[in-house]
Amino acid sequence: MTVRGATPDDIPELVRLRQILADRMAMDGSLPVESLWEEAYADSLKERLGSADTAVYVVDAPQGGLAACGIGLIFDRFPGPSLPDGRYGYIQGMTTDPGHRRRGHSRAIMGALMEWYRASGIRKVDLHATSDGEPLYRQFGFVEDGYPSLTWRASS
Repeated sequence: MTVRGATPDDIPELVRLRQILADRMAMDGSLPVESLWEEAYADSLKERLGSADTAVYVVDAPQGGLAACGIGLIFDRFPGPSLPDGRYGYIQGMTTDPGHRRRGHSRAIMGALMEWYRASGIRKVDLHATSDGEPLYRQFGFVEDGYPSLTWRASS
C-alpha cells in the first residue's frame, strides 16, 4: 500500500468518500446536511490542493478509484500561552471505503498527516472522530482537551 498526495484527478473520488463519511457521521449524531455541498467541496479542493496549508493524502484502490483519504489543514489564530505561534492543525475527512476497511489505510494516512504536521512545526492538531475512528486516533496520542467542544450553527 502506498500513501500519496491527491491530485485534481482524484477530486470526484474525494467527494464520493466524503459522502461515505457524512453518512457514517449521521449514525453517531444529527448533523444537518446542506444541499449542493458536493460542488462547493470539489471547488474548495481544486483551490487548496497543493497549497502550503493543506495536505490531502490518499490510498489507491487496486481496481481503480480511491480506497481511503484524509485531509490535514493548518490554521492561524492569535498566539497564546499554549500556542505561541498561533498555528494549529485540523484533520478532516478521514474516510475508508467500506470495501477496503481493516487493511491499515487510515493508519498509513494518519501517519503521513502527522509527519506533515511535525515537518510543518505544528504542535497542536484537532479532529472530530466517529466512534469507528476514535480508537485509531487515540493510538496516535489524541486525547480529550479538557475543554468542552461547543458549536454554534445558524438556523436554516
